[in-house]
Amino acid sequence: MNARLECAVNAIDEANAHDPNLESTGGGKDSPAALLYGRRMTMWLERLRPDASDELEIAARGQHIRRWEIPRSDFPMDKAGYHKWRTTLYGFHADRIEEIMRKCGYDDATIERARSIVQKKRLKSDPDAQTLEDAAALVFLEFHAAEFAARPDMTEEKLVDIVRKTWAKMSPAGQEAARHLSLQAGVADLVAKALC
Repeated sequence: MNARLECAVNAIDEANAHDPNLESTGGGKDSPAALLYGRRMTMWLERLRPDASDELEIAARGQHIRRWEIPRSDFPMDKAGYHKWRTTLYGFHADRIEEIMRKCGYDDATIERARSIVQKKRLKSDPDAQTLEDAAALVFLEFHAAEFAARPDMTEEKLVDIVRKTWAKMSPAGQEAARHLSLQAGVADLVAKALC
C-alpha cells in the first residue's frame, strides 16, 4: 500500500470507528458497524480485483463512511423515500471521501474518479463501479442477509425479491463468487428460491 492510500484508508477507518452502532465479531467482541463494513468491503475487493486502483480501494473502504449520520428514518418509509435516502448517501459518501483524499495529497482527477465510483454513476458500463457493487452484494449475502431476514417486517416473498434484485445488479464474476459462499441455511434457501 502506497503512502497516500494508507493515509486515506486510515482516515476512513478513523471516521468509521466513531459509529455508535456495534456489530458482534464473535468471541464476545463488538466493532463499530461502519468500520467492520469497510474492512469487509476491502476483503472482498482484494478477492475480486487484487490489482484495484487507489480510487477503487478508497471507494470500497469508504462506501459507508459515517453512514449513521444520515439514518433511513429521516426519510419517508416508502419506495420514493428509500431512493431519496440512497441518493443523499451517495453524495454524502463522495464528499467525505473527497475531503480525505485532498488531505492525503490526491489530485483532482483521481478524486473525481473515486467520487464517480462510490456514487455508482455508470454501474453497468464502469468496471470499477460494477466491482464495488459486486463487493457490496457479497458483503450483504455473507454477513447481513441472515439478520435482515430475521426482521419482523420481512416476509419470504420480500426477501426473495431483495435477493433477486441484488443478484441482478451483480456481474457474472460477482455471481460466480456468490455461488461459492458458505451461507447460513436460511440465506442459502432464499438464494436458491430467488434464482429459480
